[in-house]
Amino acid sequence: MKYTLRQLEVFIATAHYQNVTKAADSLAMSQSAASGSLRDLEEQFDVKLFDRVGKRLHLNELGQILRPKAEALLEQANELQLALQKHNQPGDLRVGATLTIGNYLAVELIHQYKKRFPDTRVSLEVNNTQTIAAGVLNFDLDLGMIEGDLHHPDLHITPWQPDEMMIFASSSHPLANKKELSDEDLMAAKWILRESGSGTRQAFDWAMHDLLPKLDIEMELQHTEAIKRAVKSGLGISCLSKIALEDSFNRGDFVPLKTPGRDFHRTFYFVQHKEKYQSAGLQEWKKICGLT
Repeated sequence: MKYTLRQLEVFIATAHYQNVTKAADSLAMSQSAASGSLRDLEEQFDVKLFDRVGKRLHLNELGQILRPKAEALLEQANELQLALQKHNQPGDLRVGATLTIGNYLAVELIHQYKKRFPDTRVSLEVNNTQTIAAGVLNFDLDLGMIEGDLHHPDLHITPWQPDEMMIFASSSHPLANKKELSDEDLMAAKWILRESGSGTRQAFDWAMHDLLPKLDIEMELQHTEAIKRAVKSGLGISCLSKIALEDSFNRGDFVPLKTPGRDFHRTFYFVQHKEKYQSAGLQEWKKICGLT
């Protein structure tokens, strides 16, 4: 075999950091050793995997094609080592989740995973749909759980579980006592919404597509709790997942606002790269999520 696993590790780390020095640091190597390893890999096959722009290295077309294959091969090698050491015990996971899922569902899933496999670590990145998808595509995340509708040829996107969004206001808001909101009510209200690129905003825009140009959007915020605080202070009304609002409804902080004829149902999705190796840890996570 003309290449080594170490060469593949250097290749993948360099692709991630776009810098040999940072790649070397992440692998506990010297910069010269990492550069030599990458150079040897390219020379052995008479190829170039990166376009060199100043101190940064950008994957070229061939590098982009080979990266997922190298990732999958290293995953299998790591799992083989784990199997030899721990009898195929599931290992660490890098999980990405959008805000509603990350704040209200993911922690319990991590708890269940670690309860079964206490020696593992699960890192959680919470961000919007576009950012989580980018992390999965770039192999920075092993898997993603998202709220927004997404299409990409390199991703497996699997429906996971249903969700319902609700328009709500503070209990002291002028609209709080209305049984139903008319289109005129919706257009007259001030809105506090999630930012574009989030699954929550995407679902809201679809449900309100006919009124969007006429809505008075007062603020766009990136965090669910910030939106809830803004609504509670009387700055406007909003729309979030029922999961994020149940405790506040029970305390009487907020009231749901009914909008007949508008569909705020949506689906949470499970996202993986098509070239991602299905490790024992990923398979166990899917079982916990009810996907296998």
